Amino acid sequence: MFKLKKLVIILGLCTITALTGCTKDMGNRDVYEESGNTINVNNKRHDLYNEGASRGVRNVSNNYGFVRHQKSPLMNDNTANDHYTALDREQAANIISKLSTNIPNVNDLATLVTDQEVLIAYTTDSKDRNLTADQVKKTAMSVVPRYYHVYVSDNKVLMRDVENLANLDSTSRNARNLVNGLITQMKKSPQGQRINASEDENGRTADDNMGRNNQ
Repeated sequence: MFKLKKLVIILGLCTITALTGCTKDMGNRDVYEESGNTINVNNKRHDLYNEGASRGVRNVSNNYGFVRHQKSPLMNDNTANDHYTALDREQAANIISKLSTNIPNVNDLATLVTDQEVLIAYTTDSKDRNLTADQVKKTAMSVVPRYYHVYVSDNKVLMRDVENLANLDSTSRNARNLVNGLITQMKKSPQGQRINASEDENGRTADDNMGRNNQ
C-alpha cells in the first residue's frame, strides 16, 4: 500500500513538471514569434484589423504593438525590400477611408492604393479647401509606408475615375499611364502644404520627379 501511494505521488510530480515546461514553452512563443531577423511581439494575427470579431479578439487591440528589426550585416543585401510587397492595399485603402471620413467636412471618399501612390477623391463642404486637403493627405500618409506619394482631390467627378481604376493592378496593361493621367487631373485641386523643404505637397522629391519624367 505504501509503495502504491509513493508511485502515485511520483507520477503526479512528473505530470506537473511536464505541464510546467509546456506552459513555459508556450509562454515564450506568446512573447515573440521570430521570422528571419524580425521579432514580432504579441502578433498572432496577420491582419491589420479584424472587423466583426468576438469581444475576446477585439480586446487584443488593447495591446501595444512592437517589432524589432535588424538591418542585414551583408552589404547590398536587398532582402528588406521584400517587406514592401506585404502591404495589403485593399485593407490600407479601407483604413484610410474610415479615418478620413472622421475629418470635419469630409462627407464621401474614394481611396485607391497602388504600388506607389494613394489616390483619394472626396466630397466636402469645407470653406478652407487647402486645409481639408492637407488633413486628408496626412491621414493617408500615416497609414502607408513613407515611400508612397499621396494625391487628393475634392472634385467629386473624379471619384468615379478612382473607382474605375480599382479593377486594375500593377501588372495591367496601360495601368501606369491611366494612373498618371488621373494624378494630373487630381493635382488641379488643392494638395495641402509641402511636406518639408525637400518634398513637395505630395511627398515627392527632386529625384522622384526626375524618375517620373523618364517613365
